[in-house]
Amino acid sequence: MRNKTFAAAAALLAAASLTLTACGGGSDGDKPVAAVSEEPGSRQAATVLDKPFEKPDLVLTDTHGEKYDFRKETAGRPTLLYFGYTHCPDVCPLTMNNIAVAKKQLPRSAQDKLRVVFVTTDPERDTPAALGTWLKGIDSQIVGLTGDFGTIQAAARTVGISIDPPQKDKNGKVTSMHGTQVVAFSPKTDAGYLLYGEDTDVDDYTKDLPKIVAGDKP
Repeated sequence: MRNKTFAAAAALLAAASLTLTACGGGSDGDKPVAAVSEEPGSRQAATVLDKPFEKPDLVLTDTHGEKYDFRKETAGRPTLLYFGYTHCPDVCPLTMNNIAVAKKQLPRSAQDKLRVVFVTTDPERDTPAALGTWLKGIDSQIVGLTGDFGTIQAAARTVGISIDPPQKDKNGKVTSMHGTQVVAFSPKTDAGYLLYGEDTDVDDYTKDLPKIVAGDKP
């Protein structure tokens, strides 16, 4: 294995094939350093972090209007974390649908263990009710969270994801610039040890989810 250390933006761009779009990463900001391991010539959907991320200390509101403590509720469980918004025209719904389709290929017991958490980057429009309605059309087991934008932005930064405040263009259209990677947390250590970029497809998730549920590396 070859070890390389990059600033998080560079690591995600090179290793996770991150695309910067209206649903992509904003300014680099002060991101943590991420170390990744690559096998020469291999095509792996997952970027394995040599120094895993700690779970964000994040308490928000779920789609039922109840307080949701991310660390507490996902402790000891395989967890996928994604930051996006319901008005996203492409990457966010595609990512969530890819995960949902792959998740359904797991045995029922594994599906129940897995936590998929979607945190909005557009909390003003993504109310608990709006999030709940949107996620029901994808997978009712996905946890949707909303709350204070500053809290969300700070939590995302701890796992190397950049988020800018939603902006309105001259035509009145609101867009949210955010990193599009999915972070996978191990049920064994509760650490975020894998990153998936927006080019990860259903087959990639289908292949990797059994290993993520088990806390193994793909």
